[in-house]
Amino acid sequence: METTKIVEEDVVIVGAGIAGLSTALGLHRLGIKSLVLESWDSLRVTGFGLAIWENAWKALDVVGVGDILRNKHIQIYGNVTTSLITGQEIATLSFRDKGKLKQYCVRRKLLVEALANELPSGTIRYLSKVVAIEESGFSKILHLADGTTIKTKVLIGCDGVNSMVAKWLGFKEATYTGRYGIRGFAEFENNHNFEPVHMRFFGNGFRALVVPCDENTVSWYFTWTSTIQDKELIEKNPAELKEYVLNKLEKMPSDVRYFIEKTELHAIQLAPFRYRHPWELIMGNISKGNVCVAGDAFHPMTPDIGQGGCCALEDGVVLARCLAEAFSKNSKKEEEKEQYIRIEEGLKKYANERRWRCIDLITTSYIVGFIQQGNSKLVTFIRDKILGPLIVGQLFKKSNFNCGKLNYP
Repeated sequence: METTKIVEEDVVIVGAGIAGLSTALGLHRLGIKSLVLESWDSLRVTGFGLAIWENAWKALDVVGVGDILRNKHIQIYGNVTTSLITGQEIATLSFRDKGKLKQYCVRRKLLVEALANELPSGTIRYLSKVVAIEESGFSKILHLADGTTIKTKVLIGCDGVNSMVAKWLGFKEATYTGRYGIRGFAEFENNHNFEPVHMRFFGNGFRALVVPCDENTVSWYFTWTSTIQDKELIEKNPAELKEYVLNKLEKMPSDVRYFIEKTELHAIQLAPFRYRHPWELIMGNISKGNVCVAGDAFHPMTPDIGQGGCCALEDGVVLARCLAEAFSKNSKKEEEKEQYIRIEEGLKKYANERRWRCIDLITTSYIVGFIQQGNSKLVTFIRDKILGPLIVGQLFKKSNFNCGKLNYP
């Protein structure tokens, strides 16, 4: 009988998204090889514009791709928030007043490609879906859908909001917020001449954002609190989704609405907003033995303060640094158990360092979204008259964070 060949690896990362690739690149910069398993047949370059704040730029600079991305995008210099109920501006803020703060809307495709292109050839293994995880002494055995078996000393789950690794660690499915988001991306042959600012709009139970990524592309999103009647809408095609957004935003200025009108149907995407309850991060296992999670597998959050992708980049740097400490003292004579203990300690250090930062971001994002999405007269009045500037201020406060450097050997 033919025996199944087992592939042995030191570090296996499940998922070639932002968290997985930034972790792999951080480890690579520290001289540690990893294998990234991606279930798709190529990089997942779907998606649209991502808010990349100062905290994320620090992480991108650490792994060495910050300048690559800055050169392909334009810096955002301000925020203008308008109520579509009253027609009045709620808050206007210049980012130039915030010193060295840098904010861009980065195309997810270019971000993922920039991280992947810096990795050694063969680091990413495509069409590699993990279907089972089992214990094997001080290692984990991964069974893939194609019949491959991989034995690894470290397992890192960066496999998104429906993470198998998170489930193995004991986390429940992420909680649905009752809100949906429609994202779009408009591309133009010539300069769109759109001001480099965030244009935010509030309505009754919905809001929208329009922001440029570069001279030829504009990203937008629309979010709303769904009802029972919206169930049919969710199943509709992109053309009907686009029409729904335009009807809701009929009072939006025509020069801003233009970018939504010009969005091609293939560049429109709908998704539910989900998050992990903060107390799950207090009580749950972010790491267990030689297994941990990062990115959306760890801390799915609503997009209301634009920190989901930024937080995933922070994870990558911190995780690579903590894990490298476990491998840096390695020697050929070392017992397998001793290395396992150091790996376990390194992942615990990562979990402790990231736990409260992620709890803060999840909680703040949820509260800000609740206030912004409110449709009662009282909530609308408080938001428009009092909380508008305070909400915008949270965007800056949460970006004032430094995930630290990589400790090169």
